[in-house]
Amino acid sequence: MWPLELYTMIAGPTLGSVAAVSGHGGALEMYRSLEPPIRAGIQFFGTLLLVVVVLGLLQSHGTRAVTKSRRSPIISLCIGLPGLLVVGAVAGAGIFISDTSVGPFFAVPMVILGATVLPVVTAIGFTAIGRTLASRLGSDRLWVGIFVGAVVSGLAGLALPATVAVAGVAGALGLGATARITFGGIGAGRPDERTIPPANKI
Repeated sequence: MWPLELYTMIAGPTLGSVAAVSGHGGALEMYRSLEPPIRAGIQFFGTLLLVVVVLGLLQSHGTRAVTKSRRSPIISLCIGLPGLLVVGAVAGAGIFISDTSVGPFFAVPMVILGATVLPVVTAIGFTAIGRTLASRLGSDRLWVGIFVGAVVSGLAGLALPATVAVAGVAGALGLGATARITFGGIGAGRPDERTIPPANKI
């Protein structure tokens, strides 16, 4: 019984904190009641901090995902939108079943999946959007793209529907690009890695 009690003891506070962030306990209503400029400032600095942390921890992988999403955003969106819906549904289902008697056993992994994946891919998506907009202004540097992406997130904070829409597009872009560079390397990814039949060799 000791592992069961330990797992329940750890799961309780974890799910409680995640549920509070997700809107339980009036947190969402409190955020909506803030003045639009305050929401914009919170989203600007929050996005800026999130992107810096994510790209700092995933330097090579994150930069490749940003580049991939910029080169083919439509493909990344087509892959990322269904994936974003699946990950969001899994995390939402985990929060929903966390109040049941057997909920912690299933809810903890589901919530952890959403809390890990969604911020990372959203940060990558905002960076890709920022670099795309910055390149139109004549600057294609990574730090400029990070700043412009945070500005886009902050401007979206002036209206809650705009926040949901922009964050959804950024998350889909980031998730699609991340999935493409993660699973796209299976097999021969470069032309010089393909096998040439002996009869065709010179």
